[in-house]
Amino acid sequence: MAVRLGFLSTYTPTQCGIATFTAALVAHIHAGGDQVGVVRLVDEPQPESWPVAFEWVTGRPGDAEHVARVLDGYDVAVIQHEYGIFGGTDGQDVLEVATRLHVPLVTVLHTVLTQPTAGQHRVLDLLVEASVAVVTMTETARDRLIAGWGVDPERVHVIAHGADDNRAPQLRPAGPPATPTRPPTVLTWGLLSEGKGIEWALLALAELRERIPLPEYQVVGQTHPRVLEREGEAYRDRLLAITRDLSLTGSVHFDARYLAGPELRRVVREADVILLPYDSLEQVTSGVLTEAVAAGKPVISTRFPHAVELLAGGAGQLVPQRDATAIADALEHVLRGDGVAARMAAVSQSLAEQLLWPAVAAQYSALASSVLVAATPVAATPVVG
Repeated sequence: MAVRLGFLSTYTPTQCGIATFTAALVAHIHAGGDQVGVVRLVDEPQPESWPVAFEWVTGRPGDAEHVARVLDGYDVAVIQHEYGIFGGTDGQDVLEVATRLHVPLVTVLHTVLTQPTAGQHRVLDLLVEASVAVVTMTETARDRLIAGWGVDPERVHVIAHGADDNRAPQLRPAGPPATPTRPPTVLTWGLLSEGKGIEWALLALAELRERIPLPEYQVVGQTHPRVLEREGEAYRDRLLAITRDLSLTGSVHFDARYLAGPELRRVVREADVILLPYDSLEQVTSGVLTEAVAAGKPVISTRFPHAVELLAGGAGQLVPQRDATAIADALEHVLRGDGVAARMAAVSQSLAEQLLWPAVAAQYSALASSVLVAATPVAATPVVG
């Protein structure tokens, strides 16, 4: 029997990772036969169309109560949680919805911190308490939740971040080209903000120039909208200045567009190596990393938790945070090492099937069905006498 799932999340056309994640997940759950609807978190009202059933406008009085009523119209409610997408201190407004729900609640955690503030700990603690099941996307996040919040391990389910099938047709083989006519392409993509570590990649290229011919380095993605509101293009401008100062303008190319769908998949397919030089030691979920591995690409990444977990089998090479020399060494190893890129790509391709959206959506549907069954009262057996 089909289950009706109501989602609370940011959603397209909002440009953020959780919006993109939810749009893909909802589409594939619907394709699998379940019914779906979305309550979209927005700063300003936007035109509504299926599957958006209601918009929760930040700060609008009375919205939380109405959101709960809308979600109660489904069999199971699913909240995508990230502190920054909800209103109130530490995103505490989400609790106004979670505590009003009468249907089973599944909460998907995109961030689980090792050292949360008291407010962050409280919000997540109460949200988890209101949930019948919690989803993390890595074992690392699950372990943090169990150790830091004391959550019953049986309530925490690990379901990988999904990805589109971008494996074929391949426009070029994985790894550096067989002829010297075209330099290999190294790609970093995603919304731009401090902490992406692009400056360390640029410093690494300056070192690499003394060893091998430079690859073409593409940095693709617009500045994160919330960062743009606060700081403008300060980070991008600093990166451009570093590029000029290091005389890398011939090898480094910035594309400030927000790419999605076929155009983004083409850019990823055409890359030879994916580079994730992130500063964070906390990141337990990365959609970019998942997309890179699902596309069968060799990856060089700093040692943030999701990368440590996903690349452990050989799909990539890990480097320390904020270490330009280590990034340069890794680039040289992958780009010039005999068969290194091909071996990494082969491991990535072996992992791809379990990361594709149809497989991920099926796990969410199965979880929703199981919590619905558990929440349904069992009819008493009549006594015959």
